[in-house]
Amino acid sequence: MADLAPQQGTEEPPQTLTTREALDQVNPVLGAARASRWRWQIFAITWVAYAGFYFVRQAFSVAKLGILDDPAVNTVLTKGVLGVIDSVYLAAYAAGQFLWGMWADRFGPRVVVIGGMIGAIVASCLMGLSSAVLVFGGAMVLQGLAQSAGWAPLCKNMGNFFTVKERGRVLGLWSTNYAFGGLAAPPFLGWMAYSVFDSWQAAFFAGAATLAVVLGLFLVLQRNSPRDVGLEDPDHDPHAAHAADGAPEEKLTGLALYRETVRDRMVLTLGLCYFLLKPARYAILLWGPVIVAERIPAIDKAGATLIPVAFGVAGVIAPILIGWVSDHVFTSRRAPACVISLGILTAALALFMPLTATGSVGVMIAVLAVIGISVYAADAMISCVAAVDFGSAKGAGTAAGLVNGCGSVGAILGGLLPGFLSGGVLFAIFAVAALLAGVLMVPHWNRLPRAA
Repeated sequence: MADLAPQQGTEEPPQTLTTREALDQVNPVLGAARASRWRWQIFAITWVAYAGFYFVRQAFSVAKLGILDDPAVNTVLTKGVLGVIDSVYLAAYAAGQFLWGMWADRFGPRVVVIGGMIGAIVASCLMGLSSAVLVFGGAMVLQGLAQSAGWAPLCKNMGNFFTVKERGRVLGLWSTNYAFGGLAAPPFLGWMAYSVFDSWQAAFFAGAATLAVVLGLFLVLQRNSPRDVGLEDPDHDPHAAHAADGAPEEKLTGLALYRETVRDRMVLTLGLCYFLLKPARYAILLWGPVIVAERIPAIDKAGATLIPVAFGVAGVIAPILIGWVSDHVFTSRRAPACVISLGILTAALALFMPLTATGSVGVMIAVLAVIGISVYAADAMISCVAAVDFGSAKGAGTAAGLVNGCGSVGAILGGLLPGFLSGGVLFAIFAVAALLAGVLMVPHWNRLPRAA
């Protein structure tokens, strides 16, 4: 009978549970409710966080109208100089995209996003305080690096809380954040700058104040992963938790993780497609009021700021629609939805100049809406859903950063070219680029995410 006695030193030590984990095991319904609450809390605060970035990002676009009409500065800050400053910002933004996604994988999204918000607020205040070219240029470098700390880390944050089966719908809905930011920020900043204070500098201060409020909310409400709040991680990547022998998977260093991501053919294809797509969206985002004013000379500054809202409204609808279509119609295949969107975008860009030649406000609104719904649909699918899907779980931030970094290199052209090219040449280039992006996606029509 002595053999039946427990052997000393062979028993597993009891697992220590937190009070919250113990309550969740006793009452699974309560635990599920808490998990759901945290998932949607993260959805909400990360959505607000990225939309908030746009209130400092769009300040320069709104201020351009006042700068070009201000005799005190428009002899130095000419249209060409503003285009160069945009390209400096976008170059810094592209460089940051390649870096911050990898940092989010190593250190967590929270610290990266908070640092980005603080940098963006400081840069916006500097631009409101001085109109010197060197100050503008330096502040825009800081702004670009700060803005790039938002997207890839926040995409990773969302990927940590939601599974691949629901990502098309959930991240499609979540991706309305940047369309909403591009929609809401210009009218608000334009109203503050030209109606309330009658000063283009006010656009920068109003944007900084808005993001400061968002930063406070983010500090209180955001967490990096379900484990940070005592929940299990969702089963969104079977390769993430353990290796085949049951041992914990080796944690890769930053460079090793980056090399692994770069070798993924699908991630590289997404990056190239995003490089081709991004110039058109950023040209309208950064130069929309100026483009409208040139095509409809009779319109005033307030009207030129408001008409591009059609582009943003359509952009809010587009990610929701394409996310649902990719999940339900194409059963988590992302390429078909991208190809269809890019085809529509190609036609709309090619017809922009002929259709807007009449100077009709209604036609301008309609064309911008079609461009908005098609470009934002493809943009959301490539830069967020597909980037997170096809990157490994441990490298989701790196994959999203790589794809968005490639897109941001293309976006430099979107900020630079409108300052130097005529509208006809500009939109022809954008149409050809969108067509080529669609062609590149066609061979991946039936490809599924690795975790599907």
